Amino acid sequence: MLSQSQTIVQPNRWKALALLAFANFLVMMDTAIIQVALPAIKNSLGYTEANLQWVMNAFLILFGGLLLLGGRLADLFGHRRIFMWGVSILTIASLFAGLAWNEMSLNVARAIQGAGSAMIAPAALSIVMILFGANKKELGKALAFWGLSGAAGGSIGIVLGGVLTQLLSWRWTLLFYVPVGIFVLIMSPRLLEKGTRKVGRIDYAGAISVTAALILIVYGIVTAEHNGWQALSTLLPLTIGAILFFLFIFIQVFRKEPLMPLGIFRTPNLAAGNVALILLAASWFPLIYFLILYLQQILKFEPFMAAMGMLPAPVLMAIFMVVLAEKVMAKLGMKVTMFIGFIILGISGLLFSGNTVNGHYWSDVFIPLLLAALGNALAYLPATTAAVSEAKSEESGLASGIYNTTYQVGSAVGLAILVSIAAAATPAIGGNQLVALNEGYQQAFFWGGMVAFAGALLALLFVRSSKA
Repeated sequence: MLSQSQTIVQPNRWKALALLAFANFLVMMDTAIIQVALPAIKNSLGYTEANLQWVMNAFLILFGGLLLLGGRLADLFGHRRIFMWGVSILTIASLFAGLAWNEMSLNVARAIQGAGSAMIAPAALSIVMILFGANKKELGKALAFWGLSGAAGGSIGIVLGGVLTQLLSWRWTLLFYVPVGIFVLIMSPRLLEKGTRKVGRIDYAGAISVTAALILIVYGIVTAEHNGWQALSTLLPLTIGAILFFLFIFIQVFRKEPLMPLGIFRTPNLAAGNVALILLAASWFPLIYFLILYLQQILKFEPFMAAMGMLPAPVLMAIFMVVLAEKVMAKLGMKVTMFIGFIILGISGLLFSGNTVNGHYWSDVFIPLLLAALGNALAYLPATTAAVSEAKSEESGLASGIYNTTYQVGSAVGLAILVSIAAAATPAIGGNQLVALNEGYQQAFFWGGMVAFAGALLALLFVRSSKA
């Protein structure tokens, strides 16, 4: 079946990849693009400081919680069909979000955006695997472009959000998705194969338990930043989420057609690749978050200039991921390439942890950022390849759902933990408040580097690699 699909779509496979990578870019940009607009949203809709977090968290919780179900739906009902449904939901929700009239309307629209994105991401990656699965060399290039599109979405989204908010309005950071969503919907039937609907059942008990578990776990993590790890509002959802997750595993063992056949983890490198993605996201995402804060609050960059200061990250990743990472992996294999990438990313975290209140952009930001982009590119491509490339074609949606889930959960977990570490370190320094704030950032950068070094150890011990 795989070879038949490839024969049909092969002439347009690179154009199809461009469309799919663009959709992935939009999904990953959806959280970043609105960050610069948060103060304007607060003033416009009357959010309190505590409630403002839900502009981002409503999206993140539904996105992370529904990814596995999105992957299963793509496998059963056809990847293009679910992909286009996801884009349609994202587009309509973006229209209502841009026209939001109060807190609740924006929060609900953002949550629906997350649900649409949870259908887009696994379906799109599954199509990439089907298009390029028969040619491992082309698959490496395709995954490099895929990885670049996701990483660039987060970085460029910050810049684009600053431009749209400053020149137009915060509403255009959301309305922006309406015309581009319509464009993706128009191009999809022209470039993507329709696919076939498969016979099978949806494991509703498994879907409900794992989705509720992930939503509660992510909810507990993102609220820990504001309420503390010992607060009941943090511990209760985390505990219930853990219980539901174990219930989900129990259900999967006895179901004839489970949502996540546990046998998929016997696929070579799949488990190690997903753990590597968790560690990579837990190191990279907080690094970008705290670097933006360092530029604005310590070096006193204006929001737009801080966004421009982050622009080298996607540009450098484009160069490293497309030009270098695939060649290095072809020569050295997944294990060595991933190990080197994590080591470089860890070193960049240590360099950032030495930044002072009198730092300079070119020496204290640009050079470590260059290393971080290089390390992220070298670690991301082999981790993604390990997580999805060996899965069977009929399980590509499942593998893609697991891959996207682990990356999103890794980002949320890493950010929540490192924010807590930074907050705990800040009051410990008396005197100058700027110095105290910077000390918190230094601790976050340091431990982010430690997470990357843990990823290097994982690669060394558990990833099996050939140079093919």
